[in-house]
Amino acid sequence: MRIVIKIGSNVLTRPDGKLDVTRMSALVDQVAWLRQQGHEVVLVSSGAVACGRNELKVEHALDSVEQRQLFSALGQVKLIGLYYDLFREFGIHVGQVLTMKENFEPGEQFENQRACMRVMLENGVLPIVNENDTVSVTELMFTDNDELSGLIAQMVEADTLILLSNIDGIYTGHPDEPQSELIRSVAPGTDLSTYIQTSKSAHGRGGMKSKYTTASQVQAAGIRVIIANGERENILIDLIRHPETTPHTTFITA
Repeated sequence: MRIVIKIGSNVLTRPDGKLDVTRMSALVDQVAWLRQQGHEVVLVSSGAVACGRNELKVEHALDSVEQRQLFSALGQVKLIGLYYDLFREFGIHVGQVLTMKENFEPGEQFENQRACMRVMLENGVLPIVNENDTVSVTELMFTDNDELSGLIAQMVEADTLILLSNIDGIYTGHPDEPQSELIRSVAPGTDLSTYIQTSKSAHGRGGMKSKYTTASQVQAAGIRVIIANGERENILIDLIRHPETTPHTTFITA
């Protein structure tokens, strides 16, 4: 299979806002296992701003755009460097793809990016994708990396999109309420809007509403989507080996 995996900020970030290198390393191990099983993988990874925020202490006030630009510029270097070192232990080459929303409009930029991703995959290189936060601001931004990962999955004609969050999937109520049940399977055209919490994640721009919107759109394009908990040990391996017993929500295709 060709699998696009989106790793959210809440998965890669500790409660204090710093990058969780231990979890990042564990996820890299699992991606390496997927590759060993013959799967092609594209990573859409958050975490650049969190990396940059802890690299530099700024003494004067910055507005939200300046913070995003500064910390992402600093953090993207550290983030891709960590991925490079971790994947190198498995002999896996990685390539960085920084993109913007207009690159997904029909035309030359779309075709150029798709060709770049195709040649990387054909030559065994693992693409690591993130928004180009240094120039993508206000109306030019993706809603979040959920939206970006959905567009990437369609661009590379993936078989499966996996959205890793810090909860197991979509529930019939608030996940902390004992009467809430995990929705395991979602058929095309199913409306789950009444179950979706509108709150956003602590360290990212998205939330379950964003994941549901992306999953529905990508499902309609004929790509299976899985929402799962990236904080669970061996989650990626268990989704392949033991899907029946591993908590998650799957948007199935017709």
